[in-house]
Amino acid sequence: MRAVLQDRYGTPDLVRVGDRERPVPGEGQVLIRVKAASLNGSDRENLAGSPFYARNNGLRRPRHPVPGSDVARIVEEAGASVTEFAPGDEVFGELAGYRGGLAEYVATPPKLLSRKPSELTFAEAAALPQAGCIALRATAGVQAGERVLVNGAGGAGGSLAIGFAKHFGAEVIAADRGDKADYLRSLGADETIDFATRDWAAGRAEYDRVIDLIGHRSPTRVHRALRPGGQYLLVGGHTRILLATAALGWALGRGKQVRVLVVPQSRADLEAVTALVTGGATKPVIDRVYPLEAAPEAFERLAACDNQGKIVIEIP
Repeated sequence: MRAVLQDRYGTPDLVRVGDRERPVPGEGQVLIRVKAASLNGSDRENLAGSPFYARNNGLRRPRHPVPGSDVARIVEEAGASVTEFAPGDEVFGELAGYRGGLAEYVATPPKLLSRKPSELTFAEAAALPQAGCIALRATAGVQAGERVLVNGAGGAGGSLAIGFAKHFGAEVIAADRGDKADYLRSLGADETIDFATRDWAAGRAEYDRVIDLIGHRSPTRVHRALRPGGQYLLVGGHTRILLATAALGWALGRGKQVRVLVVPQSRADLEAVTALVTGGATKPVIDRVYPLEAAPEAFERLAACDNQGKIVIEIP
């Protein structure tokens, strides 16, 4: 079978497409024929091996050379103990370990898979799992009229975070590169910030919630931008910032929450995201669709942070 391969950590030129043996499903697994897979910020980190936590797949080189975690696909075979899915079922979800999705076939336990709604194409379904679950947890409890800032809003997960926050009635401020401002406004952002010219954390008591997808500010700074009772949720960023926020956030809040947002892989969360999307709260935004053989180009766009929404790779 054809698959995207990454044998070392580094730059997008290390990504190639090659042949691997087709997997055989175990008794408790399903073999799925992948139709579409999307790229996340975690795929950019796993390619680079940075921040350091991205090397959980191997310190010196990836143990599993096939990247990709978010997939939509058709069940090809089901192991003897699998009862909830059968060959021909259309499913989508994340892969355990966040690897293996960019291949024609994947064998995986079904616990993280959900049935694909007919309202969504395979590309749209593949764009939901990781980004959608992050956005769901990051916007949980948002109230109408609150000011919510999304930092790194123009990338893979920002569109869903903006969409959910707007659905819950918030005023949304989206921070990213200046050339993405029109795109961010098209998603519903009430205000945009070019983070090259304006520091959103320089103000005092401006936001009820900050969803930071690319954190690089010290927790000693960000809490001052929160209103009383506000929340700062750090999703990803530099290792030292994640560690500092995890260690010091509780002591800096002073009635505010400053913390790392932990988002476990969860079928229940994915189904909640799917209900919101199919119910019209928002929709996944697809930046570009690439064929499998053009996966190196897709990773180049991801690494440059040029994407506006999700990059999807379709597999014939």
